[in-house]
Amino acid sequence: MESVRAVLIDIDGVLTVSWRPLPGAVEALREIREAGLAVLLVTNTTSRTRASIAGTLADAGFPVSAEDILTAPAATAAYLAEHCPGARCALLNSGDIAEDLDGVTVVDAAASGAADSGTVPEVVLVGGAGPEFDYTALDRAFGHLQRGARLVAMHRNLYWRTAEGLRMDSGAFLAGLEQAARVEAEITGKPARAFFEAALARLGARAGETVMVGDDVESDVLAAQRAGITGILVRTGKFQPEALRAADGTPDHVIDSFADLPALLRGSAQQ
Repeated sequence: MESVRAVLIDIDGVLTVSWRPLPGAVEALREIREAGLAVLLVTNTTSRTRASIAGTLADAGFPVSAEDILTAPAATAAYLAEHCPGARCALLNSGDIAEDLDGVTVVDAAASGAADSGTVPEVVLVGGAGPEFDYTALDRAFGHLQRGARLVAMHRNLYWRTAEGLRMDSGAFLAGLEQAARVEAEITGKPARAFFEAALARLGARAGETVMVGDDVESDVLAAQRAGITGILVRTGKFQPEALRAADGTPDHVIDSFADLPALLRGSAQQ
């Protein structure tokens, strides 16, 4: 830990809940920046663009800009450009993320039947859950998969924390699509190793000199550790003791909140 040069930080549940700052989070991020550490916010949030997220965080006092954020939609656009350039995509997502899906061809899934080969989706692209995930939309996606479309998902999150409590996310629906269509989704956001590698490349940092701070023990922390990054779990956001006990591994560190991170880094450096 004394060689830490870069910090990857999840947003929802770590810095904010329902976009309101958690106690001490603004001050902690300022202290980390003042220490000269490279910072990148890495999020599976699929309801807002990088610019919108940066604006909301900056208004709350966080010292960030759009360039400091890597979203699952932005990573997805890069993935599709590399693995299936120009593919027609049926997007199932709650929120407007078109700006971060630069170069992705999104077709009208409702109008794309089996007859017109020019509009039939080649990829079913799953983002974050919301009212759009009704039976009609899921059954339509199932039909596209039966006709040979690839299933690409921005994440596997089962739930997230809001001010009103936990809310179901698209991972639950994704599992159903995989089982029904007998396909396996290609994941582009956390916990995909490629997502963390893209984050390291953005910062020009090595895994061994980077820490990842998150509230999801599997998708944030253990996934980062599998990529060689030090994992730090916070007891805020979606953190649940039973999820930690049932996890496939053990976080390198567990702290009460992001506000405790500067002290952890200072203490490790002194040791």
